[in-house]
Amino acid sequence: MKKEAELTHLDKIYWPDENITKGELLEYYSHIAPYILPYLKDRPLSLKRNPNGIKDKGFFHKDAGDIAPDWVKTKKIHAESTDKMVDYLVCNDLQSLLFIANLGCIEMNPWNSTINKLDNPDYIVMDIDPSPKNTFEQVVDVAQAIKEILDEIDVKGYCKTSGSRGLHVYIPFNKKYTYDESRDFAQILAGMVTEKLPDTTTLERSLSKRKKNHIYVDYLQNRIGQTLASAYSARPKPGATVSAPLEWSEVKHGLKMQDFTIKNMMKRVEEKGDLFKGVLGKGIDMKKALQRLEAMHEQ
Repeated sequence: MKKEAELTHLDKIYWPDENITKGELLEYYSHIAPYILPYLKDRPLSLKRNPNGIKDKGFFHKDAGDIAPDWVKTKKIHAESTDKMVDYLVCNDLQSLLFIANLGCIEMNPWNSTINKLDNPDYIVMDIDPSPKNTFEQVVDVAQAIKEILDEIDVKGYCKTSGSRGLHVYIPFNKKYTYDESRDFAQILAGMVTEKLPDTTTLERSLSKRKKNHIYVDYLQNRIGQTLASAYSARPKPGATVSAPLEWSEVKHGLKMQDFTIKNMMKRVEEKGDLFKGVLGKGIDMKKALQRLEAMHEQ
């Protein structure tokens, strides 16, 4: 079967202030494909579409419906919230990536688990979600607090920019635990972060209920069906920013989201390689990690 994504409206301006076109976005994805595809492979995708560029609010849809050609992989999954089957797109190759981006999907939002083992995520995510009143320096401080805790329990975490306002810290689980077990671990970790930084962090999800200058340490991203922008995903944000994997030495005051864009990301990965590779590697031993967390808490 011939696989070929039909690419349309390449001259359409997606980032008006930067004069960046849809064609340039597609060119970025065609070049970054070897790096982003491992984080999309076999994962259901939630589609966030901005077909008129970033100034347009855009819309979400999960169901591939009739839009996907036969050669794009899809997976029917039961949605408890609607009690219906949803036909998710799955992006396993370059042509599928270009087809999805051509729909106006500036960003790629995969599940934490694959269709081969839907109930067991490959990793957990600590989503550091600031309020408009927070500085990015405070976001950096939270990421470093997470790293300090992980270092103390001998667990390796991997940090990336969200491409928007926050940072994400991933911890490899390698499908060894269920979503419920994974979320519980993330909740314990998030609780320890708020104990470490009580003046700037919270577990309160609602912005209206949150203290105005508190950062939400979001552990609920570790529920089945939740999605976040993938590593190397472009974002529909000013500057054509990218969700960029970081070295921990870069996670410091002075770090800027705008330093990582579709214009310079390929050069970065050519120089540094895939800094996120460990996220899909050997998972942690949760039992040992919990014992160490408990011992820390008792000190």
